[in-house]
Amino acid sequence: MCTNRALTDLYAFSARFIQLLNRKLAYVCIADYYKSEQNVLFCLTLIIIFMKKHFFNATFWALLSLALWTTGCSDDDGYSDVDGQIPTMTLVTDHIESGAGHRFTIEGSLADQDGIVSVNLQCADLYLNKTIDLVEIYGAPQTEYELSYSYDLKRDEIGERFTVKVTVTDAGGREVSQDVLITMDGDFENPTFTIAPGKEVTVLIKDETKFNLNFTVKDDRILDYVLIEIPGVEGFESRRIEAGGQSTLSFTEKIILPNEVKSYDVTLTAVDARGNQTVTNSTISVSEMPDFPKMYLADVATVEELNSDIFGVPMVINHTGEYQYRARYYNKAAGTEIFFLPQKTDFTPICFGLDPEDNTKLTDDPETAKPIVLDEAGVYYEIDINVKESTYSMRTYSVTEATNPMKYEYGKPCFDRWENGESFIDFYIGWGGSPQDAGNQLFAQDKNNPHLFYYPENGTWTLEAGEEMNFIISNYHPDGWWDHVEWRCDDSQNVEKFGYFSKKGDVNPDWEGTNQRWEDGSMVGDNWMKPTVTVTGNYRFEFDAHLGRGKIVPAN
Repeated sequence: MCTNRALTDLYAFSARFIQLLNRKLAYVCIADYYKSEQNVLFCLTLIIIFMKKHFFNATFWALLSLALWTTGCSDDDGYSDVDGQIPTMTLVTDHIESGAGHRFTIEGSLADQDGIVSVNLQCADLYLNKTIDLVEIYGAPQTEYELSYSYDLKRDEIGERFTVKVTVTDAGGREVSQDVLITMDGDFENPTFTIAPGKEVTVLIKDETKFNLNFTVKDDRILDYVLIEIPGVEGFESRRIEAGGQSTLSFTEKIILPNEVKSYDVTLTAVDARGNQTVTNSTISVSEMPDFPKMYLADVATVEELNSDIFGVPMVINHTGEYQYRARYYNKAAGTEIFFLPQKTDFTPICFGLDPEDNTKLTDDPETAKPIVLDEAGVYYEIDINVKESTYSMRTYSVTEATNPMKYEYGKPCFDRWENGESFIDFYIGWGGSPQDAGNQLFAQDKNNPHLFYYPENGTWTLEAGEEMNFIISNYHPDGWWDHVEWRCDDSQNVEKFGYFSKKGDVNPDWEGTNQRWEDGSMVGDNWMKPTVTVTGNYRFEFDAHLGRGKIVPAN
């Protein structure tokens, strides 16, 4: 019988010989492919045919067929197995931990002296049946091969374990197989601090100067521990908080600090059961009341809500003077409760609210402060506060009095498509990531406030943890002309406010603001919005064109 090795050699030679038949290189071809004595007759026959310049084609094919039969198929002499052994397969592992939406890779070293012709990977439950044909890839069997095959599991895969059979076949038809177990318990994510101190936190000097350390950390599998380090604080030793096999760990502790102006570094290190870790750092500054560079309005009730947004909560307000700040806020419903915070992630250590002993004054004590209640619905509030004097004042104005940069009526055919005064399309705004995508994710306009917009209007908008967004807000245009009505932001990765950025100078003349300028007169940079999603879930985008503020928050 013909061996696979013999046929491979003969087929390769025949193809090469025919290719070179009209060249003198046929001699080289013959010498190169058949050096054994057993093939002399076959080689001489082909040489004679070549010297006859293949005038007798019928004779050539007859002799070639005979030669193939007698030299390649009469027996295995000249093409006998080198060792006749089954292939060897050494896989890196026979158990891979993976997960839905993730990729697993099967790797290993394969060897066979007779030459490996193929590798097959099969798993019916995954609809996997892949054959790696080494002869097709390399032109000949391989005595050694480094296997590395990757497979992407579907995001909606619900199976818990799968077996992939790996089969290696050599030139003699001998096979060896090995099973690889794929389980869906892989740990790919680092722990995430859903609540943690901000990068800069101020603690005011009081009779008892204290810092409430508050954090929550989560892991998609199992947490191991959190390490707390605050060097320089007398009486506070670094400590390790065990998670006890849980996926979530919350911690709160009051730390007494010396009554002196000083800064302390806080380092929190969360480690999961697989050794994946996340580190967050904060600087705690002890001082008298400072002129905070930023102040925020919080209209939520819990620390969890302060930290569940992608951006926009709490809402940054304007710093109008030394110790002075102004907030503008659209109140959707009567009874909204608000506080003012100099830190973004917690209501401590400083929270400005009503003094319970004199509600015409503010207090900074988070344990006693009462919320400022907004009783009138459907209006804008303007609130001025002075944190040094502990004073505040506020007024309301209607949505009709409010202005925004757009001079177009939303949803009406008033936008000049070609800038020629002849072709008008309906005007919309939305978010998009390229000119071709200009405003395609359309905002829905609020029924009660023409300056307020939402996305999506209906359905759900799902974002994945780790996803890096990249977009601007602009006018919709089917041909990508987005430079009429558009907004940029203050900080791409840490979005807090939006600035109007019309490169066409397309501005509502009644708007109180200035194109490409912030309220303080500084320039609006060409900063795209590029926040990173930290928690997978359904979200809602809210944008106020009058305020230049927006937020992406979990949808109900």
